[in-house]
Amino acid sequence: MELILKYFPDLSEAQHRQFAAMRELYAEWNAKINVVSRKDFDQLYLRHVLHSLAIAKVCAFAPGARVLDVGCGGGFPSVPLAVLFPQAQFTAADSIRKKITVVEGVAAGLGLDNLTPRCVRVETLAEQFDYVVSRAVTAMPQFVDWVWGKIEKGQHGTLPNGILYLKGGDLAEELALTRRHWTLYDVSRFFDEEFFETKKVVYTAK
Repeated sequence: MELILKYFPDLSEAQHRQFAAMRELYAEWNAKINVVSRKDFDQLYLRHVLHSLAIAKVCAFAPGARVLDVGCGGGFPSVPLAVLFPQAQFTAADSIRKKITVVEGVAAGLGLDNLTPRCVRVETLAEQFDYVVSRAVTAMPQFVDWVWGKIEKGQHGTLPNGILYLKGGDLAEELALTRRHWTLYDVSRFFDEEFFETKKVVYTAK
């Protein structure tokens, strides 16, 4: 929790409570349905919560922004982002039912009425969104194919509508295959922990 306050010192009391409650809620749900590896769980705030919030250092979502988290797993990055941006609307989508069960439980426990978990293949979603966020779900060409038609042009945050994707390693070849212009943000610019040295937020506008 101290990690979150280190980089986001201006949280409201409600946000402070929600971030503080995440550890116990995820521990409770992870005991029933394993969505965070055992070795990772001790580093929940570093490797999952703070990593998710790297997106917020790149783009602040405006009130009313519609944000889709594709392949949300246990709710990262959508759950931490929904706490940080209570006026934006988040849809957390995953095709694996047990993962969505965890997101439903955590969201209910945190009182996140701005997050809607959906057990669905993202290709079948009919809605439009302002931003798509995700964390290392699949290769970028495949990912862009899935989501590009679901992003509406415009600007509902500090960057124009588009894709914000958390990924590590050398991405040049993979991104080139998408035939789109990407901006890469080194997460180590925002957070100084060693874990983030190779992590990036990659962004492209619609």
